[in-house]
Amino acid sequence: MALILGAIPASAQSLEDLNIQIHGYATQGFLYTTQNNIFTTSSSNGSPAWTEAVLNVGAQPTPKLRIGVQGRYSLLGNLGNTITLDWAAADYKADERFGVRFGKVKTPNGLFNDIQDIDPSYQWALLPQSVYPLMSRNSQLAHYGGVVYGSFKLGRELGRLEYRGWSGKRVIAGSDGYFLSQTESGTALPNGIGGITSGFALHWRTPLVGLMIGADDVRDNQWNASITQSVNVGGGVTASFNGTEALSNFDAPSFFAKYEKNKWMIAAEQTRLPVSGSGVIPALAVITPFRLDQKSWYGMVSYKVTNKLSAGIYDTQSIDHQAALTPARYLKDWALNAHYDFNQFLYAKVEQHFYDGTLVGYDAALNPATKALPTGLQPNTRLTILKVGVSF
Repeated sequence: MALILGAIPASAQSLEDLNIQIHGYATQGFLYTTQNNIFTTSSSNGSPAWTEAVLNVGAQPTPKLRIGVQGRYSLLGNLGNTITLDWAAADYKADERFGVRFGKVKTPNGLFNDIQDIDPSYQWALLPQSVYPLMSRNSQLAHYGGVVYGSFKLGRELGRLEYRGWSGKRVIAGSDGYFLSQTESGTALPNGIGGITSGFALHWRTPLVGLMIGADDVRDNQWNASITQSVNVGGGVTASFNGTEALSNFDAPSFFAKYEKNKWMIAAEQTRLPVSGSGVIPALAVITPFRLDQKSWYGMVSYKVTNKLSAGIYDTQSIDHQAALTPARYLKDWALNAHYDFNQFLYAKVEQHFYDGTLVGYDAALNPATKALPTGLQPNTRLTILKVGVSF
């Protein structure tokens, strides 16, 4: 960003000429579950431990160049309570057929990934967890590298085709929710894990006004990380042993569609995430292979009841075909939602979830095992969410 600004003539350096804009929002959520504490919160007792505050600053030093940065404070139960960089990028758009972004850029896969950092922009308090897991949002949102994008008219009878291609390095922090169960079992990733990611997406804006059909494919090369295994050696003494962990190459395709007309919005998405890898700790002579093949989908509908009130419903499911035949193998969730805009700055969301299966957001520390519940989890739970937000 400093290099770009330094290349602009001095006569264009004023704040007015740079067209600087500052936006942001803050949200406070309350979670209550009938069974099972969720998202590392004490939700079975009612928990307000879900807070976010986001600030982004953007500038347009030339008609074709935009630069911006967004930071986030987040607290979710025992996760977060930190300030992170969501993205920081420069965007040069030559014309509608070609543009490029570079820096820490949002990864434009699926229907919601590149807008899930902007809570006021969508209906739901909680996006479908089968595809957009809340505890891994920061690692899914962006990568270090670039994105090329553009669109072409296909003719009056064929609509428009939009393309997006990206490549770079993705980093998943060791504190990410993806590694929660691994961390609680004593295996930590002190430096996280990262590797090369790339993908390509096509969005077809069909001749039927409001209908978009799309697909994308994400490919990640082998990722490697250092790990530390803590072992109780007796007498209250814990020893640590170092090793490595690797995730193999994988290919994650998605298919999606969205239709908007008048007061209605209908959307659906299907994706697959096949991952395999292993952890190796030489001092313990331990090699731990692991594999998952998670297939997920959702379908959603929302309706604008009045200018201020919208209502929605979605059904989402996910199943890991490599897991044992237990409730931990799958997730089924019906969600009912209401979104109310008090004015252009203040809004509220109310949402009820009906979870079956435990393949979502549960941790062992807050759901300890008992004789009646060897895994510490009931096979189903009900989640109520109240969320208030202010934006500017």
